[in-house]
Amino acid sequence: MASSSCFHVILFCSFLFFTSTIAQNQTSFRPKGLIIPVMKDGSTLQYLTQIQQRTPLVPVSLTLDLGGQFLWVDCDQGYVSSSYKPARCRSAQCSLAGATGCGECFSPPRPGCNNNTCGLFPDNTVTRTATSGELASDVVSVQSSNGKNPGRNVSDKNFLFVCGATFLLQGLASGVKGMAGLGRTRISLPSQFSAEFSFPRKFAVCLSSSKSKGVVLFGDGPYFFLPNREFSNNDFQYTPLLINPVSTASAFSAGQPSSEYFIGVKSVKINQKVVPINTTLLSIDNQGVGGTKISTVNPYTVLETSLYNAITNFFVKELANVTRVASVAPFGACFDSRNIGSTRVGPAVPQIDLVLQNENVIWTIFGANSMVQVSENVLCLGFVDGGVNSRTSIVIGGHTIEDNLLQLDIARSRLGFTSSILFRQTTCANFNFTSIA
Repeated sequence: MASSSCFHVILFCSFLFFTSTIAQNQTSFRPKGLIIPVMKDGSTLQYLTQIQQRTPLVPVSLTLDLGGQFLWVDCDQGYVSSSYKPARCRSAQCSLAGATGCGECFSPPRPGCNNNTCGLFPDNTVTRTATSGELASDVVSVQSSNGKNPGRNVSDKNFLFVCGATFLLQGLASGVKGMAGLGRTRISLPSQFSAEFSFPRKFAVCLSSSKSKGVVLFGDGPYFFLPNREFSNNDFQYTPLLINPVSTASAFSAGQPSSEYFIGVKSVKINQKVVPINTTLLSIDNQGVGGTKISTVNPYTVLETSLYNAITNFFVKELANVTRVASVAPFGACFDSRNIGSTRVGPAVPQIDLVLQNENVIWTIFGANSMVQVSENVLCLGFVDGGVNSRTSIVIGGHTIEDNLLQLDIARSRLGFTSSILFRQTTCANFNFTSIA
């Protein structure tokens, strides 16, 4: 009997050691990076992603906002979670988020409505509407990645976000419950993920031009795409990220620096010829007007009127051998596509170069990113007139950055860009979403 008891004690101790080791490995696991898939909604042309949130976890569909301040979701309808925690006034969470005001709620307590809490202003950057909302934390779960494949899911149990109101969802794609902000704030997705999982404060965006999934990769490279294409630091050109001193998002954030990503365009070339433009529009003035930003909520590149006219007219002259056809809204310059050839990087049209800090750093826009097929035989230059009083002179929209790999290094305040990866015989749809775990 003594021998049997001893055996059971040894077996029990071995079991404790084994389960303890598993638990330790689970808690000590630090992913190299994280990934979220990105799909283009055919109806709204918005770029959508999905995370898991709450307890128990539920999938939450979100519109991706590259310059968005933070994650916000609708808490008015169907938000149920046992791990929801409102951020109390004057707490460290409020300080981190830059939330200074305290609020009261006169309805029964629920997610989004609690007393003695701080709040921020979630904004729908598609419709440019905003309201007040409660700052809170909850569980967020996303897939880890080694740069090549997805791995196990990992969770941040205290991920900060803001509760929005149901009316803010108006204008967003069907099924969407909020917006995922990737901007330059301390509580955006990239900042919180890097702080929680101890990887560099940088991320890469690769939007697909097809119906297949693109990807956002949080953390450092190299980044791998099928078939066996690797993108490391040497594959990027780099340009500084500029800070607009005045937010361009909503009236509620007026007076604050913008969370969006601005770059310094010095000039524009078409077919390697300089386009005559008013270059003062390319600088950001002390009121936050002017400059160039990158956006995922604008489906096409938007230009201030004088820039739009100059660039469009120059492009038309360089494509004089192709028949013009009637304009198709929202585009002005449209052509008979039967007279346009095809290349690896899209329609054979004049390339457009954005000259950045010097003549050696150029973001080249090829036909796949400058032209939009609006009907069987009609191609249009995919730029939109933003008006004479546009706040930002150049907004580089989603179509222009599809199948371009962008790395946003927040810590070093620089943008890495590849121009079209179609030249590398791959696309943003070629990230391998086959799980390794």
